[in-house]
Amino acid sequence: MDHGGMMATAAPAASATGGMDHGAMPTGESNAPYDAQFIDSMIEHHQGAIDMANQALKEASRPELKTLAQNIITAQEAEIKQMQDWRKAWYPDLAATGGMDMDMGDMEVSGDTTVPFDQRFITAMIAHHEGAIAMAKDAGQKAEHSEIKTLAQAIITAQESEITQMQQWQKEWFGQ
Repeated sequence: MDHGGMMATAAPAASATGGMDHGAMPTGESNAPYDAQFIDSMIEHHQGAIDMANQALKEASRPELKTLAQNIITAQEAEIKQMQDWRKAWYPDLAATGGMDMDMGDMEVSGDTTVPFDQRFITAMIAHHEGAIAMAKDAGQKAEHSEIKTLAQAIITAQESEITQMQQWQKEWFGQ
């Protein structure tokens, strides 16, 4: 998989629901530093998880999902802050890169109300986490800064654990 592409001024398209459609980052020139592309992509990706988790805090019926959602918000807001600090320190004059050319996974919970919200949230968050894990594995191989590699490994560890938990809940709660 080639995740090196980027676009200097790309902006994600607005979806029909008025939110942002971030299913895949745009492609383009790839002369921006890899670490800057990773940071720009992962900040956007984490914001998608935070948005879905905030929705779960309001709409989930199971307390386990609300706890997971709060944990996602807390962890990913801290990681966003860290990446923003690195971005300012390492690339103070670099314009937004448009990010990495890769599938980000689901960036919003399905609006199909024939399926219970808890089930839709789990399905969306598993796909979303899988996108983050793919990005983090790529960064583990290609990042220049050791801080990015350390963050990438932490993302892999945390999100693989959360996926395992959510898959267990899918089986227990929904027979999937």
